[in-house]
Amino acid sequence: MELQIEYIPTGEIIRVVSQNGECKTAAGSDGIRLTMESALTARDRVGVQDFVLLENFTSEAAFIENLRKRFKENLIYTYIGSVLVSVNPYKDLEIYSRQHMERYRGVSFYEVSPHLYAIADNSYRSLRIERKDQCILISGESGAGKTEATKKILQYYAVTCPASDQVETVKDRLLQSNPVLEAFGNAKTLRNDNSSRFGKYMDVQFDYKGAPVGGHILNYLLEKSRVVHQNHGERNFHIFYQLLEGGEDDLLRRLGLEKNPQQYHYLVKGQCARVSSINDKNDWKVVRRALSVINFNDNEVEDLLSIVASVLHLGNVQFAANEQGNAQVTTENQIKYLARLLGVEGSVLREALIHKTIIAKGEELVSPLNLEQAAYARDALAKAVYGRTFSWLVNKINKSLAYKGAECPGWRSATVLGLLDIYGFEVFQHNSFEQFCINYCNEKLQQLFIELTLKSEQEEYESEGIAWEPVQYFNNKIICDLVEEKFKGIISILDEECLRPGDATDMTFLEKLEETVKDHPHFLTHKLADQKTRKSLGREEFRLLHYAGEVTYSVTGFLDKNNDLLFRNLKETMCSSENPIINNCFERTELTDKKRPETAATQFKNSLSKLMEILMSKEPSYIRCIKPNDAKQAGRFDEVLIRHQVKYLGLMENLRVRRAGFAYRRKYEIFLQRYKSLCSETWPTWEGRPHDGVAVLVKHLGYKQEEYKMGRTKIFIRFPKTLFATEDALEIRKQSLATKIQATWRGFYWRQKFLHMKHSAITIQSWWRGTQGRRKAAKKKWAVETIRRFIKGFIYRNYPRCSENEYFLDYIRYSFLMNLKRNLPKNVLDKSWPTPPPSLCEVSQLLRQLCMQNMVWSYCKRISPEWKQQLDQKVVASEMFKGKKDNYPQSVPRLFINTRLGTEEINPKVLQVLGNETIKVRLCVL
Repeated sequence: MELQIEYIPTGEIIRVVSQNGECKTAAGSDGIRLTMESALTARDRVGVQDFVLLENFTSEAAFIENLRKRFKENLIYTYIGSVLVSVNPYKDLEIYSRQHMERYRGVSFYEVSPHLYAIADNSYRSLRIERKDQCILISGESGAGKTEATKKILQYYAVTCPASDQVETVKDRLLQSNPVLEAFGNAKTLRNDNSSRFGKYMDVQFDYKGAPVGGHILNYLLEKSRVVHQNHGERNFHIFYQLLEGGEDDLLRRLGLEKNPQQYHYLVKGQCARVSSINDKNDWKVVRRALSVINFNDNEVEDLLSIVASVLHLGNVQFAANEQGNAQVTTENQIKYLARLLGVEGSVLREALIHKTIIAKGEELVSPLNLEQAAYARDALAKAVYGRTFSWLVNKINKSLAYKGAECPGWRSATVLGLLDIYGFEVFQHNSFEQFCINYCNEKLQQLFIELTLKSEQEEYESEGIAWEPVQYFNNKIICDLVEEKFKGIISILDEECLRPGDATDMTFLEKLEETVKDHPHFLTHKLADQKTRKSLGREEFRLLHYAGEVTYSVTGFLDKNNDLLFRNLKETMCSSENPIINNCFERTELTDKKRPETAATQFKNSLSKLMEILMSKEPSYIRCIKPNDAKQAGRFDEVLIRHQVKYLGLMENLRVRRAGFAYRRKYEIFLQRYKSLCSETWPTWEGRPHDGVAVLVKHLGYKQEEYKMGRTKIFIRFPKTLFATEDALEIRKQSLATKIQATWRGFYWRQKFLHMKHSAITIQSWWRGTQGRRKAAKKKWAVETIRRFIKGFIYRNYPRCSENEYFLDYIRYSFLMNLKRNLPKNVLDKSWPTPPPSLCEVSQLLRQLCMQNMVWSYCKRISPEWKQQLDQKVVASEMFKGKKDNYPQSVPRLFINTRLGTEEINPKVLQVLGNETIKVRLCVL
């Protein structure tokens, strides 16, 4: 039987196909796993699974071409060493089933094809075995699939980790926290229908059994400005539309809302309230169910939705100017709804929206607001209410995820695995304060990434006893310092402008930047640029040269967004709220605290610093997400867009660092097991140490000294071409072995087939002979028994019926009846009758009579009236002439003839005697 090894790209499995069409899949724990090396035979068609194995690793074109090949074959995952690069396919792939989860569960990282589950399982096993905290960092542009990757990882742990009733509750809450956070923190943007507008770091706590028993979430930089403004083609946060579309009529009536989103100013700025690809009604059901799972009671849900509704009503509050130019509220109906939903007095809220309180020299001074200031106060309140409610929501989820078990009372008493789902580098046509913070975050993450990558590489080299060679790379610390350095950094200058007395504006901030950091090589403004560059820079813009490229920021709104101020009287109003959530979000200590609150940029810098400390304390894994096109179309590969992301994600820099030393490294046992067939001394088995076996093997293969190094537990190969040559030699060896194996297999197969058929024939023959013998013996036994009973019955035939003669008597009776059936009389004149046995004489007589009566009855039934008349006449004639006339017997068969005599033929005297009587004359020819 011929065997053929076939490579199947989708899912990256190997299939063994026999000539008769039988197929066995060699993947997972049931067969031969497809290792990175085994996929090299198909590298020309589907690319390499690890970019480290690219021959031309410095070429960005080669990098992108490898991505294209794999994307075309639906292979969306590729490694750069231990870093996973993921390309969003924009379609469902059958690679996330329970079967796939089991395939990656407990399997060595390089023994299976690249997958999200491989990263998840590797981190989990490191956490269990080494008892060291882990973290998985997921980054990429909006729409690249970061949120989906986080969900898939959580689902993997929910399915593969040990379970109990308590653990199942935690798993459900971890999974159900996602739709709630997505509803309140995600929105449709131009690039993504479900874009996360906040950064999220989630810790999952595991007990000593490896079961998830708790969790904790940190959120970063919610895009609060989206509450009051959206760009064209974008929407506000999902929860607003879900509430209007899916909320019950009674709920909407209590909240004072209508189903039509066009009625609310905060929902129409982007002019796309309804989107065909988003089902808000179904999403609302998911969110309501998730809220109950994460321990929200009905009152808390009502309070939360009241706040959501209050934001919509705030957006509909309108102002008009009085004669003095001061703002006045013109929509009293909205104030009534707000007062009821927020639990405040309507008159107090109205006054707070059109006045501001200033404390000067210990005295409160109240001044009216103009239209622009009133609109700013309204929007600031909406953003503050929503932003603080989002933080409260995260804290509420954290309380439901907190582990309260007796075995492990403290949060840090067990191992932790962190998941960081954070915005990637953003470059838009118009970049503002939010993009500045996001890109600063990515600079810090890139700095951490390079440091940890180099650190892990250096640690591996040192542990293996191989000399470390310094790697040249771009150190982006210079950019991080430009942003965060104390007193001289952009954030410090921005805070200084926000705090200084006088008329500070966005332009004075830009001027201060130009004065302070004008000599920095990564900073540029219109004033500092040369004549040619000025054409691409506005006077209100500055440009930073990030690690990923140039980004131009507009300073418009920087001061307002950084201050994030809420007038004191609005804070006082919110502090008096009877809504428990609002009351919790606005503490009265804010009113008595004389210390100025930290600015938004400083808060973000401090939280980012804490995040870096958290990540540095853990063993990191990386997932870099890429979106293939802006149109969200399956199968479309936009090379320009992807090159942009490869650059901004620092993938080429990462590859260069990884390839600065040795491209390939494997433990001796694994390397020897794969390539031992290439050397006669190591094939088929090597009895000594794996280290010695590999040394013999590489000497036989002719490796040059500069091509490899022997570590303590691993072999390090510097160049991919060395590995490719080895793999090609292995492929030739496989073909040679396959030919020999097939020849041996044919002989073995047909020999086994012959022996099997011989054994089958002998088995069938023995079975059939046994069956025939048993049947023959049974028949003989039955015959003997029958004869014995017959003879015994014959002896007792004249006795009364008993067990000894009943068989014989039954047989005699049956024989007589069957003989009688065959010899019954044919008509009434047939007097024959079989002679009965003595025991049936009486019965025979009765049967004979019954038979005769039946024949007579049947005969009579068939007689016609004319024939009956003839017989009646014959009976009369018989009584008259039988025995009295000699020729009577001869006349019996002859029939009587009917006739009538006419009156003219009868003697008149006879007629006279008869009178009127009818004369009948019957003549019989005798």
